[in-house]
Amino acid sequence: MRERTLKLLFGFAMIGVFGAVTALAQAQDAQQQPGQQQSGQQQAGQQQAGQAGQAGQPKKNWKDQAEYDLFASITKETDNNKKLSLLDSWKQKYPSTDFKQERLQLYLTTYQGLGQPAKMIETAKEMLANDPKDLQALYWIAFLTPTMNNTSPEALDQAEKAGNGLLAAEKPPTTSETDWQKAKKDMEALGHKTLGWVAMQRKNNEQAEQEFTKSLQVNPNAGEVSYWLGTVILAEKKPERQSEALYHFARAASLPQSQGGLTDQGRSQIDSYFTKAYTNFHGKDDAGLSQLRATARQNAFPPADFKIRSSAELAVEKQNELQKQNPQLALWLNVKNELNGPNGEQYFNSTMKGAAVPKLKGYLVSQSPASRPTTLVLGIENQNTPEVTLKLDAPLAGKADPGTALEFEGIPQSFTKEPFMVTFDVEKSKISGWPAQAAPAPARRPVRKGAARRKG
Repeated sequence: MRERTLKLLFGFAMIGVFGAVTALAQAQDAQQQPGQQQSGQQQAGQQQAGQAGQAGQPKKNWKDQAEYDLFASITKETDNNKKLSLLDSWKQKYPSTDFKQERLQLYLTTYQGLGQPAKMIETAKEMLANDPKDLQALYWIAFLTPTMNNTSPEALDQAEKAGNGLLAAEKPPTTSETDWQKAKKDMEALGHKTLGWVAMQRKNNEQAEQEFTKSLQVNPNAGEVSYWLGTVILAEKKPERQSEALYHFARAASLPQSQGGLTDQGRSQIDSYFTKAYTNFHGKDDAGLSQLRATARQNAFPPADFKIRSSAELAVEKQNELQKQNPQLALWLNVKNELNGPNGEQYFNSTMKGAAVPKLKGYLVSQSPASRPTTLVLGIENQNTPEVTLKLDAPLAGKADPGTALEFEGIPQSFTKEPFMVTFDVEKSKISGWPAQAAPAPARRPVRKGAARRKG
């Protein structure tokens, strides 16, 4: 957008400058001695120069030949430092010239060539003092104030006026309707962008959002505007709009510079921030990140049904699914989450201790003693990680292999957070899944000798 706008606006500038050259030259011709014959072309030139006096404006004239010669030398000079020196000389020798605005235009383009944005803004303000509708001056103030990050109240007021001025700009008489429509579109995008930036600096986030949205609707390929739009949406602190903010950050991080995006360095910095923000909000999801970047690269605004689920929402979905598939594990994970929280001990003492807990399922980690145990250690979430200890009222028969699935009902009696362990009192009869022990073979009764002889 910037390059296209510059070409069109510089076109306006050149029309103004060369128009001034023509008018000045023609005005000089008009000062010939009485009786000197003029060509038809010169007479036509005088007529065109006289158009400067239309609409109640006086016709512009040189003070003398020396002023014209100085002006002509400025327009021919290609070295900006030398051109600036000539402009200063013109200003000193002819402070009240009829062509003050044209001189300021030349100052403006010269300062641009020298890379002096502060001087450009100062010159543009002078131009607006003479003509509040000057397109070049409006453009450069609207463009440079955010670029220079000048947030003083005076600068914000001036930028706001420039933004509104671009939105209300009228077609210059020398510009074709086709060129004007192209330029007007770019000026609208810049005008709304500048007004959004001003509102953002003033913490008027909702107004800034409206202006940035309008700017992107006119010119979708503007990575900086997408970044600012995400910033103000996030600043509105509405959790339900977090997805939108992340989308616009993804757009700013992914849109190539060749398509209106930021520089490689700028995109890299935003991408680092975006990746961290996305992970904090949604959780680590490389595939989701890749898909979001691809979608945002192609579209300036998210689809109507766009939503990134937060990690909290995903946890609820996971919990609901687990509740359906494995209610015992779901119950235990809720309990464990409470116990691992900052008020875990208080939760245990006030809610769990001495109260019957619904049936839970775990996996044998160890048993004591090794045979006919009275103490079992189980893992519930992970069969290899000890989480509960069961103190039995009577020994179980035989022994079981590690990993054996057991269900139990018991009364919690104690809890430690580090290492994590909940100890239950459990009745032997409330244990299920313990492997049945093979009944011992009946002892063989000895055969008496007398009985054997009698049988024989």
